[in-house]
Amino acid sequence: MKTKLIFLSFSFLLISSICFSQKRKDPKSIISDDVAIKKYHSKDELDRLPKGDLLVLYVERIESLVKLMPYIAFATKPGVTMSTLGIPNDGDNRKALDDQFDATDKFLESTSEFQKRILPYSDTDNLVSAIIFYEETLKALHQYSEFH
Repeated sequence: MKTKLIFLSFSFLLISSICFSQKRKDPKSIISDDVAIKKYHSKDELDRLPKGDLLVLYVERIESLVKLMPYIAFATKPGVTMSTLGIPNDGDNRKALDDQFDATDKFLESTSEFQKRILPYSDTDNLVSAIIFYEETLKALHQYSEFH
């Protein structure tokens, strides 16, 4: 009975280690899945929102643009990997992409903290205009992918 339990435990350990080691080598998407925004807004919709909601939308749009802009030479939508672009999916390239994602996350964390502290002092009309500008930029980036 002990032999079966040991064999079963060893088999489970071996299978799980193989599964995890393969996951690390799978190609990562260059563009994060969370860059897509759920809804584009009209000026009238934004004018009716309270300032707190506008601040949230503003920060979300900034995050989407920061996560998308450096990669528009490759793609403008999630799902494109280094392998699909012909970039070798080796350890050095995966590490470079991971380092880039980490740097982006740190930048966004710092920027978000600043915006949460300072942005509430901004004029509501300026917030609305900025959100519309960011949303139009995101729309243009998605249209950009249709041109090539």
